[in-house]
Amino acid sequence: MSEVVFLTIKLALLTTLSLVVLATPLAWWLARTRSWLKIPLSALVTLPIVLPPTVLGFYILVLLAPDGWIGVWTHQYGFGPRAFSFSGLLFGSIIYSLPFAVQPLQNSFQAMGTRPLEVAATLGLNPWRRFFKVALPLAKPGYISAMVLVFAHTLGEFGVILMIGGNIPGRTKVISTAIYDYVEMLQYDKAHLLAAGLLLFSFVIMVSLYTFQRRNERPWTR
Repeated sequence: MSEVVFLTIKLALLTTLSLVVLATPLAWWLARTRSWLKIPLSALVTLPIVLPPTVLGFYILVLLAPDGWIGVWTHQYGFGPRAFSFSGLLFGSIIYSLPFAVQPLQNSFQAMGTRPLEVAATLGLNPWRRFFKVALPLAKPGYISAMVLVFAHTLGEFGVILMIGGNIPGRTKVISTAIYDYVEMLQYDKAHLLAAGLLLFSFVIMVSLYTFQRRNERPWTR
């Protein structure tokens, strides 16, 4: 059971760290652009929220298969098939949790308006320094919300995990699939232990997030 918990936390941490990096430029572009691409790209980013996890998991599995777009590339460069592996789970988790990272960051970037950046420009800061010295600190609440939501969301993944990784002990078996196993084997005591722990942790982390957001609410001057 400890191996299952460790693998789940490892997956959640790596997904969270990956999305902090990957979602930042995407959220910044969505918050600042007036391009016609904003609407279709926003819809694409949001798709994992509305799609059934098995549908998303199926298409990711197709991509990772030996004859899939990604599978062909990984096989060609000696990485082997990524389906039913931890790296495959990580890839799927990043796609599945993408909107939970992009949306809080995009909202934070939009909420700060243009005035802080304009003031920084008058002080001689170039675009990169304006972003790192002004935009990122002001978007701190968005980053905390994104990290908490992604981490918590990854802990509860099931459909995508099962489609991409199956339920291989030590490789792809996480808390959600372990609970499913225990229920199938009628081992309700072990299922209760994992489920109750996940429920309690999720409740505490969401209370903490809402408390943080309430303390940091303030109007932005545009």
